[in-house]
Amino acid sequence: MKRFWVQWGEGYLYHPSWVQKILSFFLLPLSWLYCWIAYLRYRRSVPKSFGIPVVSVGNLTVGGSGKTPVVIELAKQFDKPAIVLRGYGRKSHGMVVVKDKSTILCDVIKSGDEAMLYAQLLPHATVIVSEIRERGIAEAASMGCEVVLLDDGYGKHSIDKLDLVIDVVTPNRFCLPSGAYREKLWSDKRVVMLQEGRTFKRSVTIQNPTEKMVLVTAIARPQRLDPFLPEVIEKVYFEDHHFFTQGELEMIVERTGATSLLVTSKDLVKMSSFKLNISVLELSIELNETIITTVKDYVNAAKN
Repeated sequence: MKRFWVQWGEGYLYHPSWVQKILSFFLLPLSWLYCWIAYLRYRRSVPKSFGIPVVSVGNLTVGGSGKTPVVIELAKQFDKPAIVLRGYGRKSHGMVVVKDKSTILCDVIKSGDEAMLYAQLLPHATVIVSEIRERGIAEAASMGCEVVLLDDGYGKHSIDKLDLVIDVVTPNRFCLPSGAYREKLWSDKRVVMLQEGRTFKRSVTIQNPTEKMVLVTAIARPQRLDPFLPEVIEKVYFEDHHFFTQGELEMIVERTGATSLLVTSKDLVKMSSFKLNISVLELSIELNETIITTVKDYVNAAKN
């Protein structure tokens, strides 16, 4: 039932049926109120510096936008980066240092899938999860990191930072609950827009491809994978950040007759102990040199 409502909600926000469009119209007064409150919150915020440069990678809408590979690519540009994120889907609370400069310090249950992916792919990075991002940033500064990459931080207006915003295309330009926007791009807020095909390009490789693959994934808006998919015999979607069990995956293999499960790297970190044949859809980002230079210039200026 939860999976149904998640998929219904994603359709409502990004590919609405005519019934959903009517519902969206009647919810417009709530959307205007929501957006006005978000604007007042922004105007009342006073950005605070934490003694370390902070670069945020975010988007204005709910759901996935490809922030993770952008953060990974930016982290590769620095010697001592820290990644701070909320840790959606984790079975822990408060601030958790997932990884210091050399060692992963907890399991994926405690860290959440995105944080564990960062920890595994970036051996030189510090990874911290915290609902209160300011606490995570302060911890990164105390650990001697040179820059904080804030995953999903556009709306954290009380933090002094450079905002990179991924442009997500949606036909519905309203705020919640009529549309997908958590906030608007406030006219006096400095941001650097990232647009696929202009400031970054995606590339895909498949590790361990097999003849009959079934796509199994638990990411937001999984239909965004479609342009990168090889031929698969079926697509099975779970709610974002879902923790898989070996039993439910074995049932999918048995029902479909698949020779392997095709999963994303974010899904894979929750399957490492399973004895299953897995193919991995690895998505990477190539950032425009201008964006990299802009980020490095900001970090160097903030250090001085």
